[in-house]
Amino acid sequence: MTAPAYGVLRRVSDTAAVLLENNPSTMTLEGTNSWVLRAPDAPAAVVVDPGYRDLDHLEKLAAVGAVELILLTHHHPDHAEGAPWLAERTGAPVRAFDATLCIGAAPFTDGDVLTAAGLEIRVLHTPGHTDDSVSLHVADQLLTGDTILGRGTTVLHDLGDYLRSLRKLIALPAGTPGLPGHGPELPDLPTTAREYLAHREQRLDQVRSALRTLGEDATPRQVVEVVYADVDRALWAPAEASVRAQLDYLRTSEGDG
Repeated sequence: MTAPAYGVLRRVSDTAAVLLENNPSTMTLEGTNSWVLRAPDAPAAVVVDPGYRDLDHLEKLAAVGAVELILLTHHHPDHAEGAPWLAERTGAPVRAFDATLCIGAAPFTDGDVLTAAGLEIRVLHTPGHTDDSVSLHVADQLLTGDTILGRGTTVLHDLGDYLRSLRKLIALPAGTPGLPGHGPELPDLPTTAREYLAHREQRLDQVRSALRTLGEDATPRQVVEVVYADVDRALWAPAEASVRAQLDYLRTSEGDG
């Protein structure tokens, strides 16, 4: 595998470039992808997900030129913590679904179309990873935050919301590129969303099977030890969060069945 190019702005398309933050981990993969969006010849850019308050990374983002707007896909600190610093440095407002993250501007809502950097950016509310997760549709590409990663699967807060979000992404035009918050770009996001949906349904079947063995009152940790027995134990803690979401979903949606 090629070594990650930290601190180097890499162009992905005519309208999108990515700056990879040097914060690799089991949760962030190679690191956080901070996206820089700009139409050709536009005088200013939009920065999506500045990452942690990592001054080396943020200085490089500020050096891309004038920044018109800062957008956040969700509230997790590896995406949002650096936004106040970058806003103060560049004078750009910050917008997010969660009003508490906004600086100098109103929150956006599902279906809003934002105009900045010579682009139209359509907001899709795609909760599941977090309640405030959004994806951003711009120039026939979709920035997915942590809703869909470039590799592997994401941790869940609410499975019912997440399944609905996946179905929303599956309905996008075939071949829509995905620009994730972590990991490499995806050439066909609807196909990946369909694979995610199949994976989640498979996991639900595995959790149901585990409950038949362990009993309906099994804890998330007990289920993880059965369903994720072949997975690196370093990933069991985030897996436990996802299993908790699956158990909540099963007990709510199927409890009366």
